[in-house]
Amino acid sequence: MESTAVLLESKSSPINLLNEMQQLRLLGLLCDVTVSVEYQGVRAEFPAHKAVLAATSKFFKDVFLNEKPVDGPHSNVFLSEVQVADFASFLEFVYTARVEVEEDRVQRMLDVAEKLKCLDLSETCFQLKKQMLESVLLELQNFSEVQNSAEEEEGAAYPSVAKVEQDPSDPPEGAAAKPKEKPDKKKEVLKAPSAKIRRAS
Repeated sequence: MESTAVLLESKSSPINLLNEMQQLRLLGLLCDVTVSVEYQGVRAEFPAHKAVLAATSKFFKDVFLNEKPVDGPHSNVFLSEVQVADFASFLEFVYTARVEVEEDRVQRMLDVAEKLKCLDLSETCFQLKKQMLESVLLELQNFSEVQNSAEEEEGAAYPSVAKVEQDPSDPPEGAAAKPKEKPDKKKEVLKAPSAKIRRAS
């Protein structure tokens, strides 16, 4: 009688593997590549593992697969188009699947991901930029709604001003009455002296 196949799967194993590789890198153990980064006079060297870099970056994969055997087991890679801080963050991401950066560095990390052809980092940066943009748009929408409600409240508080603005061609009642009264007074003033003159004559 055949036995049924069962699946043995560990959900913690990938995380444990990454954590162990990160510890080996930080201690400089079993590292077989040194990446030298120089940008605008700032230079730093990063020991790492070819297998990890090749598995996470198509750029490094191409470099290592095209190496000549005479180069020896240890490789040296030179990068001049990436900032030191950005490459340090890149390494932390590929070894831990997470890294904390300032908001204004997200675009730079996306550029690094594209240069080094790291799809995971590229997608992560893209999603984060999308969330940041949506957050900004939501804040603008909320601000616009607050402004509109404030303007509506002001309109309700001053209805007479709104009426005058709606129909400025109609003159106010008081203004129409005053000009008519003045000519009448003048006529009365003129009539009075003429009557006196007649009596005197």
